[in-house]
Amino acid sequence: MYIIALFIFNKVTVDMELKQRIESFIQLGRFLKTYSEIKFDFGKMLNEIVLNDHIQNPWFTEQNIRESINAIGESLRSEKINFWINKYPNIKNQKNTKKIGVITAGNIPLVGFHDFITVLISGNIFYGKLSSKDNRLLKFISEYLIYLNSDFKKLIYFTEDKLENFDAIIATGSNNTSRYFEYYFGKYPHIIRKNRNSVAILEGNETKEDIESLANDIFSYFGLGCRNVSKLFIPKDYCFDLFFENIVHFESVYQHNKYANNYDYNKSVYLMNQIQHFDNGFVILKEDQGLSSPIGVLFFQYYDDIEKVKEYLDLNPPALSAEQAGGRAGKDQIQCIVSKSEFIKDAIPFGKAQQPELWDYADNVDTMQFLLNL
Repeated sequence: MYIIALFIFNKVTVDMELKQRIESFIQLGRFLKTYSEIKFDFGKMLNEIVLNDHIQNPWFTEQNIRESINAIGESLRSEKINFWINKYPNIKNQKNTKKIGVITAGNIPLVGFHDFITVLISGNIFYGKLSSKDNRLLKFISEYLIYLNSDFKKLIYFTEDKLENFDAIIATGSNNTSRYFEYYFGKYPHIIRKNRNSVAILEGNETKEDIESLANDIFSYFGLGCRNVSKLFIPKDYCFDLFFENIVHFESVYQHNKYANNYDYNKSVYLMNQIQHFDNGFVILKEDQGLSSPIGVLFFQYYDDIEKVKEYLDLNPPALSAEQAGGRAGKDQIQCIVSKSEFIKDAIPFGKAQQPELWDYADNVDTMQFLLNL
């Protein structure tokens, strides 16, 4: 059923207005929020993927897939899509269809969806090479869009082979694969994304509810996403009691075999090497200057003046702007900052790190503007 493309690109003309594309994604959003109640056809098919995708990728638990699908469904509400599109007045004038090669990551379910919708809403052709770790969900969504509007069949293609004959490339991967991407795709207009991590800044006055919400930012998707918090900045003499007491609702992560193996391994390393750390039985807190903590570990760093934290963030900003980056991700490592501090600009509220809106671009590089400028 899925569209696997082995084809030669020709100039494609698709008579589908922007409003038709928008309406299709609005309908997709409604479906994604109600599919579990639909017991036939597409609802049954998506439920099968949700229940069984862990066989292909053990990190893709039913809960994690449902969480991702629900977040996408929520982002596709009519008012949100139109708010996003209205930021680009020239989008209605786009007539020159481009072929956009997209290489997706596979760290969390449907992580490539935002590139998918941006390419299609901008009126371009999505030419995707999906990660083997996440290659069923986006193909299913494509089939549903084609069911809603058959014109999408001319705009969506997947390949398992080398990407060829494209006008621009969007590629997401690790720091290692990004070097490969730079080598092969550097001569084309491109966005190439590397590893990122997110941080949270605590002031010591957080409530029980704040910490419970922060736990979602840390443990959702087992902490595998670039928007997951991997490090805490905390005041000197911070008491961890409130923190540990209010993250216990995520202790079930230890029941996952792969997470438990990582946690146990890191705990053994720290114990054998007599490295000081805190441990509550399912996550290890280690004081460390680094940003990228291993699975099962959360780094933290003390501060005695929040101005020093601001200075650190000024030197390591969440990402370059689209204009600064010139269509490419910057060299910094922070994806987003979670905090309720009035001193930290552009911070995301606790619990919202893994619920980005359509206008929250990875690495803060405006993918839509990149496509419209081609």
